[in-house]
Amino acid sequence: MPAELTQFDFSPIWLSLKLASITTVLLLLLATPVAWWLDRSEHRLKSMIAALVTLPLVLPPSVLGFYLLLMLGPNGPIGSFSQQIGLGSLAFSFKGLVIASVIYSFPFAVQPIQNAFEAMGKKPLEAAATLGASPFDRFFTISLPMIRPGLVTAAVLGFAHTIGEFGVILMIGGNIPGETKVLSVAIYEHVESMEFQQAHILSGGMVLFSFIVLFTLYSINGKTRRLH
Repeated sequence: MPAELTQFDFSPIWLSLKLASITTVLLLLLATPVAWWLDRSEHRLKSMIAALVTLPLVLPPSVLGFYLLLMLGPNGPIGSFSQQIGLGSLAFSFKGLVIASVIYSFPFAVQPIQNAFEAMGKKPLEAAATLGASPFDRFFTISLPMIRPGLVTAAVLGFAHTIGEFGVILMIGGNIPGETKVLSVAIYEHVESMEFQQAHILSGGMVLFSFIVLFTLYSINGKTRRLH
């Protein structure tokens, strides 16, 4: 087998980057209000919501992928609804990968943001309230700037976790070139086909990428602690 990457190896790389970018944006938009609510709320269902948010951390990816496939498939409640409104099938599609990735990586985004809210405390917001700042102003001009390190951590972890996904992706997306064949699935396919040269190149790139992500994250957190 040739050592060079084939032309089909570049499509999973770009597809993985596209999936991770879209997922990261959605994670920040969805995880921030959830983290805010979990930090501030005293609702009796708070523990249940927190458990549901954290559930993907402890569930095997195959289990999560299986139930997502049932829900997003053509006979599932979400899949059938998406077809009725003209969005087409969600299972074995890029749209389905985005939904699965957001659910699977959700706790990786919520936890650092929630920790940042907890570290911020209530005093800055109470001081702003005494000066007449509205809840909207307090959230966007005080809370979000103060939890910036948590947002950065959530973005980095969400992006990296999405890049490395395999079990959930394979269950919900399969192996469709140009549509659902992401980097982790491509590596698996090369290993199955005994194409170890290509698997080495892609896997080595993943190791290097993971190291850079972790190094960047620790560097940012270290600088933040020194500033504080």
